[in-house]
Amino acid sequence: MLYFRSGLHAGRGIPALMRRGYTVLGGSGSTTKKATATTSATNQQPPPVSTTGTTTVANDKEAIGRASAEIWKTFDDTPSFVDGNGENWATSFSGLGTSPFSKEVANILTAETNPDDVEITPDGLLYLPEIRYRRILNKAFGPGGWGLAPRSQTVITPKTVSREYGLVCHGRLVAVARGEQQYFDPNGVPTAIEGCKSNAMMRCCKDLGIASELWDPRFIRQFKKKYCDEKYFEKKRRMVWKRKDTPWEYPYK
Repeated sequence: MLYFRSGLHAGRGIPALMRRGYTVLGGSGSTTKKATATTSATNQQPPPVSTTGTTTVANDKEAIGRASAEIWKTFDDTPSFVDGNGENWATSFSGLGTSPFSKEVANILTAETNPDDVEITPDGLLYLPEIRYRRILNKAFGPGGWGLAPRSQTVITPKTVSREYGLVCHGRLVAVARGEQQYFDPNGVPTAIEGCKSNAMMRCCKDLGIASELWDPRFIRQFKKKYCDEKYFEKKRRMVWKRKDTPWEYPYK
């Protein structure tokens, strides 16, 4: 085994000598200077650096993201359909802003939001579950009286899915919005595509006045004060929100 005296590359070990052009002779305790330039150049390459577990996991996630993008690169769902009335909703703006809906429909769409339907995220963002929007649309236009028409190809990046949709009600385009949804695993892309559609629907519903209070700062402050609790969690090192009528759940117990 090679032994290094203090002052002679102390703490550097065998790789340090090899980088300086020496060959280590196993078991003899001596070193020999290499003569050829070719061999010396080869030994000037830095030694392999061990990768920590954290870095490996991060690299694996990035590799998975890139692999997912490659897998879905050939995915093409560009809309090119025409409905029974000859409208291509991928490009048409037929009926947009032509006339208001009936008073009965308008009352349903702009009705005051029931506080019991409103949820809050741990970060303090108020939202209405997407199923509530669907129920309001079904009540206003009837099941089958409305639909979401895709207006672009689905864009899939290593972390996000997005697509533009148009909300068509009673044969009229009433709103256009781009939905988006994050995903964390290539196998979750199909679910993210569905979540993207729901996100676009909720954004379109803003143009119809559905749950418009959730974008009103004054309403948000009053709702939080009346219906929500806020608590600081030392373990998470941040403030967390919940409704007063729901218990603290994992991981915020």
